[in-house]
Amino acid sequence: MGFWLTALVTLAADQLSKWLVQLYMQEGQTIPLLPRVFHLTYVRNPGAAFGILAYQTGFFIGVALLVVLGVIWASRRLTEDRFLTRLSLGLVMGGALGNLVDRLRYGLVVDFLDFRIWPVFNLADTAIVVGTFFLLLALWREEAGRSGKD
Repeated sequence: MGFWLTALVTLAADQLSKWLVQLYMQEGQTIPLLPRVFHLTYVRNPGAAFGILAYQTGFFIGVALLVVLGVIWASRRLTEDRFLTRLSLGLVMGGALGNLVDRLRYGLVVDFLDFRIWPVFNLADTAIVVGTFFLLLALWREEAGRSGKD
C-alpha cells in the first residue's frame, strides 16, 4: 500500500470510528467489551495525551500542520522500494490528519479506546504511534544494512 493510500485509509477509518462513537454513544458513556480490560469510552479531549495542554487548540493545529508538511516533504524524497518507510509515514500522516480534522471541527479530539490502565485514545493516535515505531524500525534496518556493508 502506498503512502497516500495508507494515509487516506487511516484518515477514513479514524473519522468513521469517531463518527460512529458520536452517533451511538453519549459523552462519558463506557461499554465494557472485556470488563476491566478494554472498554469503549466516549471522551472529548481538549488536550494531548493525558489531557496535557488542554484547550491549546491553536498550538495543536500548528503542530499537526508542521507534522503533515514534514511527512509530505519526507515522503517525496523516498524511492518506491522503501515500503516500510512509506507505510510508516502514511500512518503518521493519516493519524495527524485525523486529529487535525477533529481540532478544526470541534476544537478537541474524540477519544474512545479505553484499556483502563492508560488514558483513552483513538485510531489516529494508534496510527501515529504504530507509524512512528515502524519508521524507527525502518531507519534502524537501513542503518544496520549500511553498517553491514562497511
